[in-house]
Amino acid sequence: MEKYVIFMDVSGDLDPAYAAEKGLCFVPMQYSLGKEMRVCSGIESEEVLKKFYDGQRNGDLTQTSQITPYMYEEYFDSYMKDGYSILYIALSSGLSSTYSAACVAKETLKEKYPDVDLYPVDSKGATGGMGVLVERAFSNKEKGMTAKENYEDIVSVVPHLHHWLMVQDLFYLKRGGRVSATTAVLGTVLGIKPILMINKEGKLDTIAKKRGNKNAALHLVQLFKESYDETIEGVIYVSDGDAKELGDFTADEVKKLYPNAVVKRASLSPIIGAHTGPGMVIICHLGK
Repeated sequence: MEKYVIFMDVSGDLDPAYAAEKGLCFVPMQYSLGKEMRVCSGIESEEVLKKFYDGQRNGDLTQTSQITPYMYEEYFDSYMKDGYSILYIALSSGLSSTYSAACVAKETLKEKYPDVDLYPVDSKGATGGMGVLVERAFSNKEKGMTAKENYEDIVSVVPHLHHWLMVQDLFYLKRGGRVSATTAVLGTVLGIKPILMINKEGKLDTIAKKRGNKNAALHLVQLFKESYDETIEGVIYVSDGDAKELGDFTADEVKKLYPNAVVKRASLSPIIGAHTGPGMVIICHLGK
């Protein structure tokens, strides 16, 4: 029987208990808070996340660094050496070079270990969207799918993945080059909360602005309602960047619409939080 493991890089969000139970493997990523460099190697504790977002509120600059092909080779080598193939859920190619770097590493590792394989998936998403794909991947594995079959299924549902998010302002995204300076200035008005989506190319689009956090959260729920498809099996993730009350409110509104749906909460990874700032809320799900 084929042996394989499931990896996700730490820009994804997932229920920590689920990740521990299933034995999810993580690709570490580096980030900075002010002058301090850190390595995120899994789902960060609430204490670490609180310090991170409070640092942002106090003016600390936050950045992330890219994973190189050589780093991927190091992370995956020990598993492939022991006869394991790898299914890897990567941050969107529209937001980062992680997927392309993993594809370069795949070719090198294939030469070294021809009897196993590395399957990088371009999630065209981030945060809880990657969590949605990871949970589906484990479900597929438990149903007996091979690594290749699992990979093909996950790739087939990527176009059905939706991300609806609100941020407190756009300057974090502007600093990281994810939105233009003009968009950032127009989007940051007192009390106005920008609403964004990750489009089908895996890039961010600003789609609306709402006054006040509650109105913005309700707009996310409306966008979810319009795009959700109950017939597609999958969990719904609501993540927040140190905005638990707002995240809980959003998740509760989603649950009111679909009481039988599995709605999970997660904290936003500092890898994404570095570019979105504190107070972000996102709904991630499979849909139309």
